[in-house]
Amino acid sequence: MEKTTIVELMDTTMSRIHDMVDVNTIVGQPVSTPDGTTIIPVSKLSFAFAAGGADYGKMETGKNFGGGSGAGVNINPVAFLVVTPSGVKLLPVAPPAGSTIDRVVESVPTLIDKISALVKKDKNEEE
Repeated sequence: MEKTTIVELMDTTMSRIHDMVDVNTIVGQPVSTPDGTTIIPVSKLSFAFAAGGADYGKMETGKNFGGGSGAGVNINPVAFLVVTPSGVKLLPVAPPAGSTIDRVVESVPTLIDKISALVKKDKNEEE
């Protein structure tokens, strides 16, 4: 089957989008610090694509083609994944949406970590 001009137009646009968007756009390159911490950015990616065209008249096929295509990409940073020797934490960029209860539930793991560290510290001091 011979490619029509609209198929060629769509193929070109999709290949350009493919060149722009890869896994490193969503999960960024890790950044390591001297103390052993690694920070990995995480983003949200949205894109849109449209193409259209028409053959005018009934002359030779493909000689009277008019068309266009376009794409848009939107990248928003969502969070940072912080990997330390003591554990892994997800630090959101924006404050969590929702009620106060949602925020309290999200902060429970951090609170438990801090309490555990204090208990271990007190236990070590007693010994």
